Amino acid sequence: MAKVGRMKLGSQGMEVSLQGLGCMSMSAFYGPPKPEPDMISLIHHAIDSGVTLLDTSDVYGPHTNELLIGKALKGGVREKVELATKFAARVVDGKFEVCGDPSYVREACEASLKRLDIDCIDLYYIHRIDTRVPIEITIGELKKLVEEGKIKYIGLSEASPSTIRRAHAVHPITAVQLEWSLWARDVEEEIIPTCRELGIGIVAYSPLGRGFFSSGTKITDTFTKEDYRQHMPRFQPENLQQNQIIFERVNELATKKGCTPSQLALAWLHHQGNDVCPIPGTTKIENFNQNIGALSVKLTPEELAEIESLADIVKGDRSGSEPTWKDSDTPPLSSWKTA
Repeated sequence: MAKVGRMKLGSQGMEVSLQGLGCMSMSAFYGPPKPEPDMISLIHHAIDSGVTLLDTSDVYGPHTNELLIGKALKGGVREKVELATKFAARVVDGKFEVCGDPSYVREACEASLKRLDIDCIDLYYIHRIDTRVPIEITIGELKKLVEEGKIKYIGLSEASPSTIRRAHAVHPITAVQLEWSLWARDVEEEIIPTCRELGIGIVAYSPLGRGFFSSGTKITDTFTKEDYRQHMPRFQPENLQQNQIIFERVNELATKKGCTPSQLALAWLHHQGNDVCPIPGTTKIENFNQNIGALSVKLTPEELAEIESLADIVKGDRSGSEPTWKDSDTPPLSSWKTA
C-alpha cells in the first residue's frame, strides 16, 4: 500500500497528511472506550501508512483520549506526527459548558501537555466559541502560548465567519475545523469562502456523516446506550428512512466506480480543494485502510455534480442541541469585563 501523501494546511507553514485520523471514538461518545492496546496498534498502523495528523480533545473521555494518544506517542513516535487537540468545551457537574477565559486557556493547555506527555502541541483548537468572552481575549492568550513555544499553530472549531475574521486579526489562524460531508454542506456558503480568502486550512470532521455513509440505516443497529448518535436528529426514525435514500444513491454510484460508499463520500471531500483535510475516525484497522483507499478514487465533474445533488434530500438537523457556528458569534471586546 502506497503511503498517504502530504499537504500544506493553511498558510503559516504547517504540513500534514492528506487525510487525518479522528481519535474521539476510541475513547468516548460513540459507545464504550475501546481496548487500549488495540487503539495504540491502530494509531501506529495509521502513522506507518502515512496518516500523521492525529486529532483529539481534552473533552474526549473527558481526558482519557489524550492519555491514550500520549501512550501511543512513546518510543520516538512523537516526532512522526502532527498532533491536534482542543480546549474550551468541558464537563461541569455532568453538563457541557464552554469557557474561553484567558486563565482557563492556559490551564487547559498545561493540562493537555501533561496528559499527552509532550512539550508542544502542533495545532491547538478552540473547540467551541465562548459567546461570553470576546474572541480577541481568548486568541490573545493563545498567542502568548505560541510565543512561549507551548503550541505551534492556532485553530478554531465551529466558528462563524465574523469570529474567524476577528480571531485571524489577532493572530493568524492555521485551520478551521468544521463538520463537512455529503449531508452537512451548510458551511459552503460563507465559512469555506472566508477560510480561503484568509488562507486558512479546512479540516473536515465527521466526513462520513458520523458513520452513516459506511452502512446507512444499519449503523443504528450498532449503537450502544453510551452512543450519543442515537439522540441526533438525523438518526431518528422519522428522518432515517428519508436519509436512507441518500445512502442508497451513494451506494449505487460507488458500485459503478468500484469503491465503497464511504470511499465515495470521502473522495468527494478530497475533490473539494487542496486545502481540505478530512479526519475520519475509526476503531478498526480494516476501516482505516478503506478510508485511505478513498485517495485513489477519481471523480469526474459529472460524477461530482450527481453526488452533490443528493444533499437536497437530507432530513433532520445535523447536531441537535450541540452549539454550532451559527450561534457562535462572540460579543465585542468593549463589552467584556474581568472579574
